[in-house]
Amino acid sequence: MTEPEPLDPDLPAPDEHPAPTVLGRRAFLGVAAAAATLAACSAPGTGSDSAAGPSSGATSAAGGGGTSGTQPGSTASASATPTGSATASGRPARPSLLDTAGPDIVHGPRSREEVALTFHGQGPASLTDRVLAHCRDAGAAITVFAVGTWLADDPSLGRAIVRGGHDLGNHTWSHQQMPSLDAATARQEVARGAAALKKAVGTTGWWFRPSGTPRSTATIRAAALASGYRRCISYDVDPEDYRDPGAALVRSRTRKQVRPGSIVSLHLGHPGTVEALPGILADLSHSGLRPVTLSTLLRD
Repeated sequence: MTEPEPLDPDLPAPDEHPAPTVLGRRAFLGVAAAAATLAACSAPGTGSDSAAGPSSGATSAAGGGGTSGTQPGSTASASATPTGSATASGRPARPSLLDTAGPDIVHGPRSREEVALTFHGQGPASLTDRVLAHCRDAGAAITVFAVGTWLADDPSLGRAIVRGGHDLGNHTWSHQQMPSLDAATARQEVARGAAALKKAVGTTGWWFRPSGTPRSTATIRAAALASGYRRCISYDVDPEDYRDPGAALVRSRTRKQVRPGSIVSLHLGHPGTVEALPGILADLSHSGLRPVTLSTLLRD
């Protein structure tokens, strides 16, 4: 299958404060979320390059992450994808915003009644299986950002995610606090995560989310760009499920924050999150919001 376009070796690293980018003709990038809280996937960046750019938009430079069941390199058919459109070849159309570097993507267009539930991929396979079953029952599509070590330990999880019509993205190799890494280590974390994706499902994919921070830094953006990801994916809804507050709070926090175009940050491997998911999906349905992959949410 065709891999994502190779990166121009002469392309410079992204600016420290890139301007927001317009998504398609009707959409726009989100306002950066409020100050980050300390946690495994949400700890704020540190160091001189931790600024994520202007507050009027997200920041960054990466494009990564796997796509739905019809992504390049996958084996699932177009009919396996619950939502979204495919090209004539049966593959999803690559969003044009991934062709240039730019700020972190915080949310999708507010003009469509769609949201993206994104999961940081780690933890017991049994919990991942339950998440996929809940999505199958509800006809929902999600995006999983896989930690490379997790995927390498059980590549069948990545194949099951793609086979179910979901997006699969890169969440680094070993889930370190990326804002604290030097440039060489950061590049290695992204590259090894991309390699784990390719080995599991045949493609490095389109989507990348850094670990240990809700926003990218200049060092992270350069590391992502080196592996072909021109945008980093952030989020505008964070129920802080990684703190294990209980299913009821995960559900209610998601319900209160979510709106059309939202990108929601959730985590595999947390029983409370899995328990909350059917209620979250029911709330979205009641509000007329459709859970879709990032490939669908960010389409042109």
